Amino acid sequence: MNRLDTELHRLYPAPAAPGQVRAMVLELARPASWEALSRVWQGVQAELELPAPAIAVSGVDGYQLWFSLAHAVPAAEAANFLEQLRRRYLADIAPERLALHPFQGAAVTPPPVEARPGNWSAFLAQDLAALFVEEPWLDLPPGLDQQAELLSRLTSIKPAELGRALARLLATPEAAQAPQAAAGGAATTPKAFLLEVMNDRAAPLALRIEAAKALLPYLDDPH
Repeated sequence: MNRLDTELHRLYPAPAAPGQVRAMVLELARPASWEALSRVWQGVQAELELPAPAIAVSGVDGYQLWFSLAHAVPAAEAANFLEQLRRRYLADIAPERLALHPFQGAAVTPPPVEARPGNWSAFLAQDLAALFVEEPWLDLPPGLDQQAELLSRLTSIKPAELGRALARLLATPEAAQAPQAAAGGAATTPKAFLLEVMNDRAAPLALRIEAAKALLPYLDDPH
């Protein structure tokens, strides 16, 4: 296993159980727009206090943000988190330009990949991301050591951090009443999702506390 494989396995391993995910991918394409996607990259750090996700070009027509999870979560929870990011930071972007991928090892392959003949996906440094708006790919395979170095600077999202971030994303009346995007989840709204988390004795205590805090403004809401 080379250094890049080691970093990919550290950040984006396949989960041990079906229906669980260890990574999430948010893609903006058709056309690529780093200006728009950078709102998410900056917001998750400044507002949600999460580790920075990896930045990548898809090798075709878009940018991607790769989120790493320290522990596996249900795919429905990951999908709900990505949907709430979309609502918070990309509400002005046409839905058909976005792809939200709870990553289970097959839906999206981490860079570097030759997506089209002569067009490679690759992880990017933040200060270089804007240079690829017109051509969101590399013409040659990226250096494996350079890709590994970029990933080595990243850390995974811990369960308590994810819980706090989701609670903050849902802490508005509009978000609490919005339909939950995660198909297959038992909850039908983000508010119901928070109630499930708060009452789940198997969930980390910090996550349950954050869910309870987010629900406080809506205790008088009968729905």
